[in-house]
Amino acid sequence: MKNEMQLQFSALSQNESFARVAVAAFVAQLDPTLDEITEIKTVVSEAVTNAIIHGYENQEDGMIYLCVKIDGNVVEMEIRDQGVGIPNVEEAKQPLFTTKPELERSGMGFTIMENFTDEMIVESKPKEGTVVRLRKQLSKTEAPCN
Repeated sequence: MKNEMQLQFSALSQNESFARVAVAAFVAQLDPTLDEITEIKTVVSEAVTNAIIHGYENQEDGMIYLCVKIDGNVVEMEIRDQGVGIPNVEEAKQPLFTTKPELERSGMGFTIMENFTDEMIVESKPKEGTVVRLRKQLSKTEAPCN
């Protein structure tokens, strides 16, 4: 089974929960485990929050683009912004690294995304934006016989 959805929404903090719920509802057709759906919602939340806080620096004029594809039991998610970009992606991916310590950010967003998915690719160009691609293979569990 192949399926795809795309969303575009304003880079506002209140839309982070919308993105989480939308992706969870779309992925629900695969009947994921509770742990899998929690991990998917968490990585979407982290990526969208990064775009809002770091990509657009909490300015209200940006847009976030979200695309989710399902192919069999594989979920591919792409979260894209056209914000300030990341000057050094490898540095930004280091645990506890943050450019916003005054906001008491933990600097664990990329680490969480990497740990909860099978693959994470981050592409970014200063002044052009960032694309985060996440891939997660879901377990195929058979329904028990009654």
